[in-house]
Amino acid sequence: MVTPTRFPLFTRNAIACALLPVLLAMPAPAWLPGASVARAQPAGLPDLGESSADELSPRLERRLGEAIMAQSLNDPDYIDDPDISQYLNTMASNLSAHAPSDTQQIHVFPVRDASVNAFAMPGGFIGINAGLVVAAQSESELAGVMAHEIGHVVQRHVARGLVQQKQTSVIMVAALLAALVAARGNSQAPEAAMAFGQAAAIDAQLGFSREAEREADRTGFQMLSASGYDVNGMATFFGRLMALSSVNERTSTSFTRTHPLSIERMSDMQNRARSLSTGAPTPPSPPDFYFVRAKLRVLQAASGQDTIDAIRFLESRAMEATTGIEKAAAYYGVGVGYLRRRDYTKAQEAYDNATSGARDHVMLAGLAIDIAMAQGNADKALALSRAARERWPQQISLAYDYADALQRTGRHSDAVTFLNEQISRYPDQPRFRQMLATSYGGLQQPVAERRAMAEFYSRTGAMSAAVELLTQARGLSKDFYEQSQIDAQLRELQRRVKEENDMLKRFKS
Repeated sequence: MVTPTRFPLFTRNAIACALLPVLLAMPAPAWLPGASVARAQPAGLPDLGESSADELSPRLERRLGEAIMAQSLNDPDYIDDPDISQYLNTMASNLSAHAPSDTQQIHVFPVRDASVNAFAMPGGFIGINAGLVVAAQSESELAGVMAHEIGHVVQRHVARGLVQQKQTSVIMVAALLAALVAARGNSQAPEAAMAFGQAAAIDAQLGFSREAEREADRTGFQMLSASGYDVNGMATFFGRLMALSSVNERTSTSFTRTHPLSIERMSDMQNRARSLSTGAPTPPSPPDFYFVRAKLRVLQAASGQDTIDAIRFLESRAMEATTGIEKAAAYYGVGVGYLRRRDYTKAQEAYDNATSGARDHVMLAGLAIDIAMAQGNADKALALSRAARERWPQQISLAYDYADALQRTGRHSDAVTFLNEQISRYPDQPRFRQMLATSYGGLQQPVAERRAMAEFYSRTGAMSAAVELLTQARGLSKDFYEQSQIDAQLRELQRRVKEENDMLKRFKS
């Protein structure tokens, strides 16, 4: 498993929440059924056998991962960008569909971190640092890293690695317990910050054996080949990182420091790539890869100067681009950068350069909508988003843009209808519920507003806020049937809170 060496708030939250119940004396999990090869173990972990299959089942591991993600959605290091998330998760879905054994649903999320790294969390959740995507030179290279991480999930290496922390000191356990308690009430509490430092120290101890890493490589290669990606992508990317690290230890990446690449392992990758290669010419990366990479180069910026540097780099890349799509993607990134700096004139110029020659892409359409909205032209944004949705009806970001434009033009009734349709279509997108609450507020429907916002909170881990809003809605409602519905929602929330508390007590006992 690859874990970040820099510990932003998002990662510290994730590690603390993930390790706590395991540290409180979790036995080793059994492997998923149906695997054709014996699983490798994390380095230094004794063989505890398969007697503990019920202690960390895939279902329970998934619940832990979901709890971590719910706590982390509002973290500034979490990149909440529908275009990037949809691209990464489409890739993950394509790869995991060809996993050699049944696996949990994979969810990939982007992290605002310029270091070249990726990491897997409990339950099939995989974080991809922006810096890793920026460093990839082709989509197959990115797919190679993702396939390797999915390989760890398929083989359940994450769960086995967490079991090691059973050996950790009681002091660290107590600190992490304080972190969880603080985070559930107030993620900015001093106790949480102190314990996250302890979590970082524990995280540094996680590591997998060479056999586990080779196992993830093998599984990744199988998925890459079956999914139609260039199987040379993994070896090429890892080889470039290894070469960079060998030149100067100071230039080594987070990936190579936390994920050692031996000559033996590289040879194995290269041999496996040669054996699986069809000899056909390497297909070019699709346009989506270049647009997502350009956007992440800007979004990874940690300061205003970083944003300026990203803009300058992309302007240079646009001038040097050898293909029209690479030029368009570079100018798109320039437009995103200027938009972040609120220089709307230059953002529009970049958009015009990107679309010259009748070049078109869904993310360019989104940029045009964002510029119009930033300039206060909601009517134009509405027209643009309506036209874009007709062209790309499957793009989630355009659904957000269209709903936003409806709200900004005062069409809250239409927005409610549209948002309810999107909630049915994309139940895993909590922000649609937050927007629905806004429109109910605009229509002076306080009960519906609070119920929608309570649903948003419950799906993002803020259970106490959800209960409070539902209680308010219950007091405001004068309709018996509606009151009964709210009572049922409250009972369900209370059941979930109790279930979560019982789970923590179980691990603590």
